[in-house]
Amino acid sequence: MESDAAVLAWLHDSDPALRWKVERDLLDAPAAQWEETRARVAREGFGAQLLARQDPDGQWAGGAHFPAGFRGDEPQPWTATSWSLMSLREWGVDATALRPDTAGLLERNARWEYEDLPFWDGEVDACINAFTLANGAWLGAEVTGIRDWFVTHRLPDGGWNCEWVEGSTRSSFPSTLNSVIGILDDERRTGGTPALRDARHGAEEYLLERRLLYRLSTGEEHRWADHLGYPFRHRYSVLRALDHFRAAAQHDGTAPDPRLADAIERVRAARDPDGTWHQAYPPEGREWFPVDVPAGEPSRWLTFFALRVLRWWDEA
Repeated sequence: MESDAAVLAWLHDSDPALRWKVERDLLDAPAAQWEETRARVAREGFGAQLLARQDPDGQWAGGAHFPAGFRGDEPQPWTATSWSLMSLREWGVDATALRPDTAGLLERNARWEYEDLPFWDGEVDACINAFTLANGAWLGAEVTGIRDWFVTHRLPDGGWNCEWVEGSTRSSFPSTLNSVIGILDDERRTGGTPALRDARHGAEEYLLERRLLYRLSTGEEHRWADHLGYPFRHRYSVLRALDHFRAAAQHDGTAPDPRLADAIERVRAARDPDGTWHQAYPPEGREWFPVDVPAGEPSRWLTFFALRVLRWWDEA
């Protein structure tokens, strides 16, 4: 691609799940235009395909986090309920496009694979609870217990670790990032709680102290920092972390934190000569259908997220 205009045209020529974001955040289209495109997500393309796979009991693939019949002898599948809800929510699908009273259907029919716990109560994994908190806020479910869980299970160093139940006492980059993303989504939709807002800010400080990249104790770089891939799902990368801090700053009305500078330059340096960012890893695990390109190819999703983050940083 020869110019930024060509890259933007390429991004706009995409599924409505991405196109409306391009129109709103990169092309500064009128609200009526991007809202009309967003409404199309439920009727065509990725959104319509995934909505069509919702089971009559409200679930996807017959399971909460894993599809029915999963035995652990394959990579994590991405077809079950929590992952499907995450995708639809992130693509901008209105909750009314799902089966009527999906929140109630899941309350009655979905149980976590961990100890058969009720769906909207969450379980012991911080990442799963973050996804469920955000999904519940989107669907209007009762998720007060998960809000309280995050406040009481925050670790002394500031964040969360999905392996706390196995005895880990140190926060992790991925667990903390997934947690603050889910907490912010809930906060934006419902207002959250003061205690949970404080927990989010404290956990964001945990990541900022490490500049999104480095272990505080050794200075060693996080091993996933530059490995960019979409769908993000639970994975950590500086691009996904930066996109959270962009959203958090806009929500909180604050300027970009200077400690993000190293991560910004990593993303800038990852741009290919044609002006795009490429998919770094091959998808693993069952999925309903691919939503991005194979490893090594230019990714519309990654290019969009990178350009949005850089625009926010550079304009500030």
